Amino acid sequence: MRFRGSPALRRSALGLLASLSVLLTGCATLPQNPLDPKGPVAEAQTGLLMTSLWVATVIGAVVTVLLVIVVLRFRAKPGQTEVPKQIHGSTKLEILWTAIPIAILVAIAIPTVQANFATMGRIENPDMTVKVVGHQWWFEFQYPEKSVTTANELVIPVGKKVAVELVSDDVIHSFWVPQLAGKTDVIPNRLNHMWLQANEEGLYYGQCAEFCGDSHAKMRFRVRVVSDQAYTAWVETRLAQQKGLPAATDADIAAGRALFEGQTKVKNSAGKEIPKVNCASCHAIDGTTAKGKTAPNLSNVGDRNTVAAGILENYGPDGKFDAALQAANLKKWIRNPVSFKPGTVMPSHPESKLSDTELDQIVKYLQSLNK
Repeated sequence: MRFRGSPALRRSALGLLASLSVLLTGCATLPQNPLDPKGPVAEAQTGLLMTSLWVATVIGAVVTVLLVIVVLRFRAKPGQTEVPKQIHGSTKLEILWTAIPIAILVAIAIPTVQANFATMGRIENPDMTVKVVGHQWWFEFQYPEKSVTTANELVIPVGKKVAVELVSDDVIHSFWVPQLAGKTDVIPNRLNHMWLQANEEGLYYGQCAEFCGDSHAKMRFRVRVVSDQAYTAWVETRLAQQKGLPAATDADIAAGRALFEGQTKVKNSAGKEIPKVNCASCHAIDGTTAKGKTAPNLSNVGDRNTVAAGILENYGPDGKFDAALQAANLKKWIRNPVSFKPGTVMPSHPESKLSDTELDQIVKYLQSLNK
């Protein structure tokens, strides 16, 4: 079917279709959606956004209608010689168009101030506290009341008020979980505060929202909201692991742990024995000799939904956790991390340094840390 009409009309029609396609794309369901709040902080912030949007929409509509009326009613007519009455300096109009903006600003300011006081800064009598430490490019989560540390996946109980303390280890970051709370800066040598609460169990997507270097866009994390019972069990498992990780009964897992902790030695060119690899110098795993602090804590890495701070997801199209996919993701990440996160300080491990068999052993060990 051929579209009939002038070239200008065809261009206008194509432009309209392109604009509609962009708008419809924006209506797609996104995992980071501030318009679908799941907690009181996000609900207050979204409510304020919608209030401002509706006020602006009404103002825009009224101004547009008045503009059309003025253009149609007071436009110059053929043969008109009379100069229209001038209203410049009208005291009534000056008062009117000064009073109306003031009233609008007051109407918006009241809910804005109320929402700010209700959602920003410290919260009194929180149910729990979490300290968030920003790193390039991952988030560390410390539970000071429980003496538990994890990374890239924050676990909290449903319906509980969580006080969040934020500080950066390097540059300025921003902590943002759109469905639970708005953005709060994470600044070196400064402790910032916020709070959040999730009304429903589930997995919520978070993101650093302040440009912080090469892999800023890949500085992601998850908030896993679970029942009180599941949270208590998770904490008890973390604490039990700190007392000592039991010896592995699987030979590959034992070999992977030895490699990870730097117990497997090779001779260098000078004939001196050195660790083949030594992941423990950077990473920590509770209950083991791995006590590194410069990289993510891996105590429960086998239980996490992603690898590399939210970049490689461990669940398939059906939404279910896939152990085989997790193993593949871990192998790809350990082998060549810079291909996923430019600028990362984690070294690559080519086959000349770590054979496929040894890499499989390390991966199997990491996957066993899933309780």
